[in-house]
Amino acid sequence: MILNGSQIVIECLKEQGVDTVFGYPGGTILNIYDELYKNSDDITHILVSHEQGAAHAADGYARSTGKVGVCMATSGPGATNLVTGIATAYMDSVPIVAITANVAKSGLGKDSFQEIDIVGATMPITKHNFIVKEIEDLAPTIRKAFKIAKSGRPGPVLVDITKDVTANKIDFTGEKPEEIKRYTDMITEDDLDTVAEMIEASKKPFILVGGGAVISEADKEVREFAELVDAPVCDSLMGKGAIEGTNPRYTGMIGMHGTKTSNFGVTECDLLLVLGARFSDRVIGNAKKFANNASIVHIDVDPSEINKNVKADASIIGDIKEVLTRLNQKLKKQDNKEWMAHIEEMKAQYPLDLDKSKLTGPAIIDSLYNITEGEAIVTTDVGQHQMWAAQFYQYNRPRQLITSGGLGTMGYGVGACIGSKMGNKDKIVVNIAGDGCFRMNMNEIATATRYNIPIIQIVINNHVLGMVRQWQTLFYGKRYSNTVLNDGVDFVKIAEGMGAKAYRVTTVAEFEEALKEAIQLNIPCVIDAQIDQDDKVFPMVPANTAISEAFSAEDLAEKGYDC
Repeated sequence: MILNGSQIVIECLKEQGVDTVFGYPGGTILNIYDELYKNSDDITHILVSHEQGAAHAADGYARSTGKVGVCMATSGPGATNLVTGIATAYMDSVPIVAITANVAKSGLGKDSFQEIDIVGATMPITKHNFIVKEIEDLAPTIRKAFKIAKSGRPGPVLVDITKDVTANKIDFTGEKPEEIKRYTDMITEDDLDTVAEMIEASKKPFILVGGGAVISEADKEVREFAELVDAPVCDSLMGKGAIEGTNPRYTGMIGMHGTKTSNFGVTECDLLLVLGARFSDRVIGNAKKFANNASIVHIDVDPSEINKNVKADASIIGDIKEVLTRLNQKLKKQDNKEWMAHIEEMKAQYPLDLDKSKLTGPAIIDSLYNITEGEAIVTTDVGQHQMWAAQFYQYNRPRQLITSGGLGTMGYGVGACIGSKMGNKDKIVVNIAGDGCFRMNMNEIATATRYNIPIIQIVINNHVLGMVRQWQTLFYGKRYSNTVLNDGVDFVKIAEGMGAKAYRVTTVAEFEEALKEAIQLNIPCVIDAQIDQDDKVFPMVPANTAISEAFSAEDLAEKGYDC
């Protein structure tokens, strides 16, 4: 059948099973938006308040569902406004396809109105990108974009389409999408045998679970692996949910704000088994002092990660779910009773500090966990609240914590929350933000109210940039340069002005009452939770120091330090 380029875009999206698109129209992309209008029964378009919100919403949709998220923007500033969201997805291996339109082919390179080389601009932050200047290339390119986004280590792909291509016509034939197979080409029996032998020789093994295990949905295999190895398990921020937060083997997050048990345990272990993690500096601290007593096994789908930040003694390259399926078949049940007893002693000695006598970040997250019975999808922005959400909500399945790990994007949360809710309409979906982050993206509350997307926004409001202030307190002599946000901004009035139900709470009881009502109302709600400006995230590891140097508030108090 003869279709124009815009119709082909829509048909290709339908082929790929796309049901939701996030975006913002403009001149060069109008033809595509006209077709979206005609196909609104098949594809829901969510008009965001800012293109960055569209990219974050596509990202949240993708992370929470495992599908490819799709966002759209017009040329020039529309396209460049997607850049931070694309970079966020790239750093955390999230499959999104960003579709932008550009000026007509004849106008390229002439500084035409709203012309930008978005392919050049996004080259370092996409898995791949394309510009389509000929109608013949359009359908194959879109299909290729989805395949690239989903295969191997996932990531964002950008497709830029000149406006004339969106209007030109060609004969179109539909195709069934190619099945994406798990990456197994580099898995060898020798590598599997080597790792199995190292496990059998180990007396103090420790498992570190990263985002790759979540992406491959290898939670069942991870849990079986932990039992066979008879080892404790920690996770990175991206690895949340691959092992249950309630699992007796779980020791908490590792790294800068990880638990002492995880940090000390990994430092003591004789074998560290790393499942789909990239050894971020926030995880390992000083690389030269990381797990110095251990042999390191690195299992990852991306060969470029092996030996990049930390040298591995052995490695297996392949999809985590497939690798563990094969490895588990080779393993005999190990017995490391003494080691596990030692880890249990540490867990008892170094619990996370939770005080529910007043409203604090940890108290908010603990109440959220209890009231939602651990079943909510939690999105976050970046800062202290993000760490509290990682520490105190016990995630029991993959794709339950949706957060910006690699790029650390303030302003990520509300868009990601909207995207997550659109992909999981049967789940309670909550965004946790600090007041600094919320200021960056609160316009997307208007998006939620426009479509009555029932998200719950919790603002942990300390009237400061909390994480930066924490560093200023501990390392900069309490010189609070541009981190105090005491002004006349009223989040309740702003939220109500955008059509949401809003609450201001100052106690745990008030918060819990507001949260229960927000869940029951099932409409967009904002809870402004007032906490002390000097609440801090502990434990903490100073930058570029060994994770074994993790300290708590009590440690600082013993040294006479007033924080």
